[in-house]
Amino acid sequence: MEGRVPEDLAVVVDADRAVLVWSDGARRLLGHESAEIVGRPVTELLAAALPPSTRRHVRDGQPWSGEVALRHRDGDRVVVRLQGTPLLDAAGGRLWLVTGSAPAHLARRTGHRPTALWDLTLSQLPVPVAVYDRQARLVAANEIMTQVMGRTEEEMRGRTLREIQPGPPFEEYDRLQREVLRTGEMIFHEDHSQAPGETRPHAWSMYLSPVKDEAGAVRGMSATVFDTTEQYWARRRLAVLNEASLRIGTTLDVTRTAEELTEVAVGGFADFVTVDLLESVALGAEPGPLPADTPVTVRRTAQRSVLGGCPESVVAAGEATRYPVGTLPLRTLAAGRATRRRPGDPELRQWLRTSPARAESMTRHLIHSVMMVPLRARGLTLGLVHFLRHRTTEPFSEDDLLLAEEIVARAAVSVDNARRYTRERRTALALQRSLLPERPPRLAALEVAYRYLPTGSGPPQAAPGADIGGDWFDVIPLSGARVALVVGDVVGHGIQASATMGRLRTAVRTLADVDLAPDELLTQLDDLVIRLDREEGPETRGAEETSGQIGATCLYAVYDPVSRRCTMARAGHPPPALVTPGGDVRILDLPAGPPLGLGGLPFESSEVLLEEDSLLALYTDGLIEAAGRDVEVGVALLRRALSDPADSLEEACDRVLRAVPAGRPADDIVLMLARTAVLGEERVRTWQLPPEPAAVSRARKMAGGQLAEWGLAEAEFAAELIVSELVTNALRYGGAPIELRLIRDATLICEVSDGSSSAPHLRRARVFDEGGRGLLLVAQLAERWGSRQTATGKTIWAELPLSDGE
Repeated sequence: MEGRVPEDLAVVVDADRAVLVWSDGARRLLGHESAEIVGRPVTELLAAALPPSTRRHVRDGQPWSGEVALRHRDGDRVVVRLQGTPLLDAAGGRLWLVTGSAPAHLARRTGHRPTALWDLTLSQLPVPVAVYDRQARLVAANEIMTQVMGRTEEEMRGRTLREIQPGPPFEEYDRLQREVLRTGEMIFHEDHSQAPGETRPHAWSMYLSPVKDEAGAVRGMSATVFDTTEQYWARRRLAVLNEASLRIGTTLDVTRTAEELTEVAVGGFADFVTVDLLESVALGAEPGPLPADTPVTVRRTAQRSVLGGCPESVVAAGEATRYPVGTLPLRTLAAGRATRRRPGDPELRQWLRTSPARAESMTRHLIHSVMMVPLRARGLTLGLVHFLRHRTTEPFSEDDLLLAEEIVARAAVSVDNARRYTRERRTALALQRSLLPERPPRLAALEVAYRYLPTGSGPPQAAPGADIGGDWFDVIPLSGARVALVVGDVVGHGIQASATMGRLRTAVRTLADVDLAPDELLTQLDDLVIRLDREEGPETRGAEETSGQIGATCLYAVYDPVSRRCTMARAGHPPPALVTPGGDVRILDLPAGPPLGLGGLPFESSEVLLEEDSLLALYTDGLIEAAGRDVEVGVALLRRALSDPADSLEEACDRVLRAVPAGRPADDIVLMLARTAVLGEERVRTWQLPPEPAAVSRARKMAGGQLAEWGLAEAEFAAELIVSELVTNALRYGGAPIELRLIRDATLICEVSDGSSSAPHLRRARVFDEGGRGLLLVAQLAERWGSRQTATGKTIWAELPLSDGE
């Protein structure tokens, strides 16, 4: 139907090529009613394929123009000159504004004036549109644009944007317009600003497009503006939620988690935020049910404002306050549902009346909108979060309330995790403190000082901090004035590691009492770790874990102040450092041994002769290991720190912990320093005895004479009896060689050695038995007694207490 009277049309097509808007001109031109065509594919209107250049521009999202063959409702063919302008919808999707008219020769032949309909179409478009000439002066603007600008078309015509509205952001718009006129290229621009006469900020998306003639010369430009405020704020809310996911809960600290919540909220949509936690939660305890008829005590855990120093607050951070019965905060807590209020709300006024200072702050800072959101996680109420606005002119909306609920819900889980962690840490700390030595014992053989730093703790001067692990140490007095030094490290952290550490420490003390050699003791301890691992089922380790989860390292050393010999063995533990009296430092070359829990591999002992005033440094691997640093570097730092003389062992410990660890320790650190002493000949006396009955009376006489020489006359009677019984026992059940040794330490130590390896034991003697009462008598007289195996047999020993004067 080449001769059909042409009509102008205007159509809006979405990204899926469906018709969204069908103008009255399109109806008259093609015969389709709006209800018939809206929602249908626009391709159904084509009588022929689009030209290749047009298809390319559509694909690339560029403006296009050209003659297109369309099909009338009655089937006739209508040729129309169309122009396509890319737009964006409210959600940011691609739209096309398609306008058109009949070719110019048809228009002249029929006398039709398409420009009139074109002008009507532009003026009635539901988006702001304006046209500017080559000098960027306004030629025309539709009604929506005049509403946005706050001026009539007559007031703006012939003026540039700088002249219409001086200042930002219109100066930037004017610059962009001139860029379009100069280059002939379309510019897309987004802005967040406030329109003239508006109180609410808007988000705008603008298409600045050149207007060209048939020769391609730029004759002016058009500006099409879309209000994307709702989409902008929706993106902002999503950004706040994303930031909340990233920033809240970065630590297992209740206070810091609450502070992170306030930082996200103030930076996102509120002007002043407070977090009040129930008193029990702030202390890391389990929150109980909320009482219905009594005030609730809360603690201001965190607060933040757009104003420096939080001048809106009437409760200082860390301070406790109360929610009175019947007030809005307490009812919000009890109900567990968020609420949004304005200052004129009766319930909010009642809350303000309970605190004149709070009412005065609301008035002074012009706080006009309040939200209260309960902090709840895992069915427990933890506290209440207040969101307030005063600098932001818009009150909180329903969307803001939903956003606040979402942020608080995420934060509540982190707060509850931190609370649970705090409780577990305190339990583990109490457990570990009960298992580790409170203070070093006073010993004649050694002077000892030690330090323990849990994972993540602060500098050495600070108290132990955040985490509890399985490192342990011990100083165990042995028979014969000897001392055992122990340092161990259980794999892992937390209560389980502390419990395992306690069991191993108890086992070491028990095995030490048996006086096992260091390598034998580690063998027994290795078997114990294997048994513990087998006994702990999935309910302890976790169903997904297999056996072999318990592991530990240990260093066990025994120092004899009489012989000055130190016997050591280690199970996968770092070797000790030795500082000679002259200041030389070396790492002792001990057989490494496997870690505890592997089983089937041997341990070896090594013996070192120590000078008096030598210094032994025992430690765990957390001291010398650090991320990004070679172990050898840590060892070199340790040697350097030990080489500097210190006035005391305490000062030496602090010096090492200042110099060696790299920042906050990533693993537990134990450091134990032991300075050796020697028991000289004036405090030790030894006799070799012949294997004959006369040796008993001789031993009694020699012991009595030595005690008299030492000035221990009060202990002479008991000591002679003990020596008599021990020598008799050696003659009757042991054999040569027989040796008697007396040691004057904090106690009087009587030792008798013989050539038999059979261990003595107490037994009940019958009325007519001639023997069997010797060891029973020794046990009654001595403070403690026992036996130990030697290379040639055994030694039975007994200790007698000495009075303070002795």
